[in-house]
This record gives sequence, structure tokens and C-alpha cells, in this order.
Amino acid sequence: MNKMMSGEQQIMSDAYNMSIRKFLKQVGVTSQSAIEDALRSAGADGESYSARMVLTIDGLDVEHVIEGTIGSRGE
Repeated sequence: MNKMMSGEQQIMSDAYNMSIRKFLKQVGVTSQSAIEDALRSAGADGESYSARMVLTIDGLDVEHVIEGTIGSRGE
């Protein structure tokens, strides 16, 4: 069943959406910086590294895991 949102629900949804986008932007920017710093410190040159990101949200019982490869074979 498809229900239309009330004005109040839409505002709450918009607020959550903006908050989520802001959080994910911060995660992306700071994570990329941390990875680049670690690669520079290690003198990485053409190597590949396994990477794992774990998102947890207190109070919502969320644990989301993303795994991948960073480096020349990570494309």
C-alpha cells in the first residue's frame, strides 16, 4: 500500500535525508584523506590493499560492512 506523507513526516524525512548526506560526505572526505595519508606513509607504489568499512548506528541495530580493494587492482 502506498501512503502519502503528511507535511510533518515530509519535513522529518527531509531533515533525516540532509543529515544522512552530510554524514556520508564527512565519511567520504575524511576516509579518502586517511587512506591517502596511509598510502604516502607506506610508500605504496602499485600495490593493492584489502579494505573494509564498517558502519554502525547506535540505537538502530545497524551494522553495514563494505569490503573492497584499494590500489592498482582495485578498479
